[in-house]
Amino acid sequence: MKKHKAVFFDRDGVINKKPLPHSYILSWKEFKLLPYVKEALVDLNQRGFLIVIVSNQRGIARGMLRRKDLEEIHARMTGELKKVGAVVNGVYYCSHNYSDNCNCRKPKPGMLLSAASDLNIDTSQSFMVGDSEDDIAAGKESGCKTVLVLTGETEDVPQTKDWGYRPDFVIADLKGLQDVIS
Repeated sequence: MKKHKAVFFDRDGVINKKPLPHSYILSWKEFKLLPYVKEALVDLNQRGFLIVIVSNQRGIARGMLRRKDLEEIHARMTGELKKVGAVVNGVYYCSHNYSDNCNCRKPKPGMLLSAASDLNIDTSQSFMVGDSEDDIAAGKESGCKTVLVLTGETEDVPQTKDWGYRPDFVIADLKGLQDVIS
């Protein structure tokens, strides 16, 4: 069976406006899509890429966010995107705390590898788009090319020499994906 190519996206700071430090998106009314998200996802779908959201959601472990509320946010997000023709093929999240030492919390690659297995994705033909060092590390560890987008945690070109991995590409916002993902 032929494997699919995909683009994995971090959520907060890439798909939607990142909440303040140590805060979480707790309801749909707090969820604000960033510019160019819809257009970028439609373009990637049209070019044959699967779209997968991979997001650390520690707020569940901390008791600040209920799993059912998170799943409602994700259902509304995918519904809004679908209205413009952007299909999200999967949403994966890690609800663990740092101390849980799970394999799914980025920078570990567990979410990406689970999605790759579930959706028959070839990670060597895929990309991870994120706004942090942890996103880039998870992408590299899973075998993806990586794109650092400067719309969230990392809002300026970082000194990535101090990072464990360097991104393959750095873009200002998702409008730039057309130039780096082929």
